[in-house]
Amino acid sequence: MTNTSENFGISPAAAEVYESRFVPAIFAQWAPRLLDQAAITTGTRVLDVACGTGIVARVAADRVGPSGRVVGVDASEAMLAVARRLRPDLEWHRGDAGALPFADGSFDAALCQMALMFFPDRARALREMRRVATEMVAVCVPAALDEQPAYRDFVDVAVRHAGPPAASLLGTYWSCGDRDELRGWFRDAGLTVDRFTTHTGSARFPSVDAMVATEVEGSPLIERLDAGTYEAITSGARTVLARFTDPDGSVSAPLVAHIVTAR
Repeated sequence: MTNTSENFGISPAAAEVYESRFVPAIFAQWAPRLLDQAAITTGTRVLDVACGTGIVARVAADRVGPSGRVVGVDASEAMLAVARRLRPDLEWHRGDAGALPFADGSFDAALCQMALMFFPDRARALREMRRVATEMVAVCVPAALDEQPAYRDFVDVAVRHAGPPAASLLGTYWSCGDRDELRGWFRDAGLTVDRFTTHTGSARFPSVDAMVATEVEGSPLIERLDAGTYEAITSGARTVLARFTDPDGSVSAPLVAHIVTAR
């Protein structure tokens, strides 16, 4: 899937969906892995780039303690509003990943979880992370869609019913998954990859319908769908995701992601 030119501006409602659905179902499990690989510990100064509602920053704050510093930056004021509500004690700034509003060497580590794919210039964002961090840049991104059996089948269903825009809007999530291309962006940013690992986690939902609602309502695709098309996507997803559905109706979809640390 190619990157999308769509505007991923997030509404307050979508930001709440992100925190209430995406974070527990998907993103919370990756934050500790990212922090482990980046060796975040007591006293570390951490920048969470494209922090969303702040899951990485929240976990990092518990690790670095009062002697450290954790700052979140995001382009979406809606996402930041949720982050501020949840952790008013942390620093939250609105800013562009391609022009971070911080001085050179302001942090020990700059982290970015599940967001690199949304930047129009990935190498530029990584250069900015390199500029503001003295020791480490660490990124977590989903692997390519062809490595995601459940999500690949779901996107196929969405495209069948909603047309090519669904491929763009949903396919963006997987657009940084090519290993060689990902390494190339780090190299272009003047970074030396220290460790490149691939992990299989899971996306857990109480039902197929809940998974579809999370994916559709948490993306701009929801603005393109009428009720009939939305129901057709949900119905089709029940069929193709049956093999990932447990007897109680809950879904455990495998989710493969890369974690890259560089110096």
